[in-house]
Amino acid sequence: MTRYFFKASAATQFSLRYFLSLSLLFVAFQAYGDTYNFGASSNNDDFLSVDQAYQANVELHNNSLETDWTIAPGYYLYQHRFKMEAYNTEQREELELQFAPGLRKYDDYYQKELEVYYDNTTFKSAPPSIKPPYELLLVSQGCADAGLCYPPRKQYFQVDTDGIVVETPESTIESSASTAVTQKPSAQEQTPASPSQPFNPLILLGALLGGLILNLMPCVFPVLSLKALSFASNNHQDGKQHLHGWAYTLGVVISFLIAASIILVARHTGEALGWGFQLQQPLFVVILVYLFLVMGLSLFGAFHFGTSLMGAGQGLTTGDGLGASFFTGVLAAVVASPCTAPFMATALGVALTQPAPLALLVFACLGFGMALPFLALSYSPALARYLPSPGPWMDVLKQVLAFPLLATCVWLLWVLGNQSGVTGTAMALLGALFLYFALWLTQFEPRSTILRWINRGLVLVSLLAVAHFSWHLTDYKATSSGTYDKWQTFSMERLNELREQGEPVFVNLTADWCITCKVNERVAFSSQDFFNHALDKDVNLLIGDWTNANPEIEALLAEFNRSGIPLYLMFPAGGGDAEILPQLLTPKAVINAIDRAVE
Repeated sequence: MTRYFFKASAATQFSLRYFLSLSLLFVAFQAYGDTYNFGASSNNDDFLSVDQAYQANVELHNNSLETDWTIAPGYYLYQHRFKMEAYNTEQREELELQFAPGLRKYDDYYQKELEVYYDNTTFKSAPPSIKPPYELLLVSQGCADAGLCYPPRKQYFQVDTDGIVVETPESTIESSASTAVTQKPSAQEQTPASPSQPFNPLILLGALLGGLILNLMPCVFPVLSLKALSFASNNHQDGKQHLHGWAYTLGVVISFLIAASIILVARHTGEALGWGFQLQQPLFVVILVYLFLVMGLSLFGAFHFGTSLMGAGQGLTTGDGLGASFFTGVLAAVVASPCTAPFMATALGVALTQPAPLALLVFACLGFGMALPFLALSYSPALARYLPSPGPWMDVLKQVLAFPLLATCVWLLWVLGNQSGVTGTAMALLGALFLYFALWLTQFEPRSTILRWINRGLVLVSLLAVAHFSWHLTDYKATSSGTYDKWQTFSMERLNELREQGEPVFVNLTADWCITCKVNERVAFSSQDFFNHALDKDVNLLIGDWTNANPEIEALLAEFNRSGIPLYLMFPAGGGDAEILPQLLTPKAVINAIDRAVE
């Protein structure tokens, strides 16, 4: 039946394509008429706010301080998370609480059996030795049976000389403990590092090593697989193979220099761009999706391009010429942006404090380090002797190498979904459908001039539809997925508040497109031991999501002379400078950092 279809007349083929075109356009206009609402409604928050779920009333009697709790149905409070302190400008005293019996419950959040309270409870303590007036700090934490767990909550109560207790929205007393906290200036107040500081040549070696290690990162492998195919095919003569190595190197280095120039110009104009900034733009992400999709399908043999315009674009990376090697280097540099290798953070941070020529030199060394393995292989004649002769196995290898390219599409669509939500992802998939349709149309060359122009018109309309859907991705925003329920959302205001109070704070700056960040989250932050240890040590966990541009995260990166993520900061109890953790974490490294911060 397939053969009959391709042997059909040009008019029949055109009719079928015309029908498909109208069907796709109908879907597009229907989606447009519904303001791209694919039936996805916004996620309404069905949970109560923390002050609605848990209400506390504190009263001071002659011999005791009593706290009565009213808890909404379906919600509960942890006994072990209650804490109360009394303080004034001179003293601070933690109160010993006396609890009523609670309900023993295995808790999925802590993964152990705990005592909790439903509906209501009361706990008491002896009055503090501090004479009124003073202030009370009440700490609590609770969860909902439906699965939401709130971060630790702090409430403040003023006790006057008559013993009347009144809740206040925030603390109005600075105790000696809190005033002793040294606060680092915010990024807006801190002046950038002086560009005249000495430049250590070892930074160039660090950049070279960082670029070299980038080749081990999973984000670069799909593109390198294309050049592996080129090597395996053994199409390059020994005398010219090194030229392809230099073409690839040139593509990588020029791409790094362009990225560096954009970052430097943006910073000069007041914008705080950093490594991987382009992946914060949904339009850039979806372009990568389309690019990897086309290359993957071409390796499967779905398209056989001739001299058409489409073939010229696809051949930039999959051909055998020097141009293909150059553009493969460009593509490798682009997809390397989600990864940050060891030595890179220090090198890039120092680079952005130096004059432009030195900064560009650091980025060039980073790109040269990334291209170095391929360049070295291009000078190795012995490589050809270890490869099998060309044959039918090459077609199988091409199809095998297509899988990592399509896997990268899946990952990029996941990133896009976290940026633009389900509707944005649907827009991207619809754009991919139009792109596939346009490529399918290019396989036909009707003999009739009219049909040939109609065919080209349909290709143009399909590509315009791709551009239209891609351009409007920024109209959509993803709703919170609750992935970081055990973390507090980072903000400079919240960080400064906690530092003023002298509390230990762990800051995790991450992004969905940052593969290094995701590996660290799986290795170091996924275990319950980490969260239990942080809670036992009263460490506040703040997470800053840089998937989309965030000026406050950019300000914090600038404060610590970093141009990209991940960045892990451990602020110690009582104030002081933050400890910067390595970019590749282990559970032990994080636990030890927490222990040092609370010593």
